[in-house]
Amino acid sequence: MLEEINVALAQISCKVGDKKHNLKTMEKNIQEAKKEGADLVVFPELALTGYVCRDLTYELAEPVPKGQSIRQMGLIAKRENVHIIFGMIETNPRASAVLHNTAVLVGPKGFIGKYQKMYLPTHSVFEEKRYFRSGYQTPVFETQIGKIGLVICYDIYFPEITRLLRVKGSQLIACISASPSTRREFFEILTTARAIENTVFVAFSNRAGVEDGLQFWGGSRIIAPSGSVISQAKYDEEDLIMARINYSDTTRIEAFVPTLRDLRPELFITLKEETENL
Repeated sequence: MLEEINVALAQISCKVGDKKHNLKTMEKNIQEAKKEGADLVVFPELALTGYVCRDLTYELAEPVPKGQSIRQMGLIAKRENVHIIFGMIETNPRASAVLHNTAVLVGPKGFIGKYQKMYLPTHSVFEEKRYFRSGYQTPVFETQIGKIGLVICYDIYFPEITRLLRVKGSQLIACISASPSTRREFFEILTTARAIENTVFVAFSNRAGVEDGLQFWGGSRIIAPSGSVISQAKYDEEDLIMARINYSDTTRIEAFVPTLRDLRPELFITLKEETENL
């Protein structure tokens, strides 16, 4: 397992429903990132299909890991010798009406794992529960480039997910997102908070561009366990950024901010009980 890795964030604008175009865009960004030495390239939420798919959602869905797009991304990962995280619509092979908003991780040897978005915003301009089913698992993937946890967009508002990923051993948490401009300040604060409170590297890859009146603000960033922003993308437009992270930095920060040492697990039991009574 590598101690240092180069993480690239590909802040792209997608075409709704055009997987062929979006795959070409992702491939181009992967090639550019690899030229700069990237070990991992992270794309935004639903990068494969676009975000506002509505009734196209069902026909754009693919099974994981046997979908054609995953096979194609796996071939790219093998050819470029790089790990890739991207968002897509997943269908359940046993029930085609059961869909998930999913993050997929592939590497040079193919499919590694997936994460299904737990918290589905269904308020104001968001309508994810109309199409998607919530996920239930918080896997941590042990790879050649470290132990990686995944979350998607609105999940970052709920600290229990990233806490659990960190307790399970995550060294890097990738948050893929399609956050509109009205949520910019929230995400800038929350991604930093998740890094500090868990003493973990956070890679936040957000969308750029406009879909159905939604302006995605970009601002993708890589955040150190100290909360400092190592690298940040432009606002409101496509960009590709990269930073080198050293996992040993976590040990130094943990000594200075020992949040994991000071955890009080009994409070989680109380939280569960109180939440059930809301």
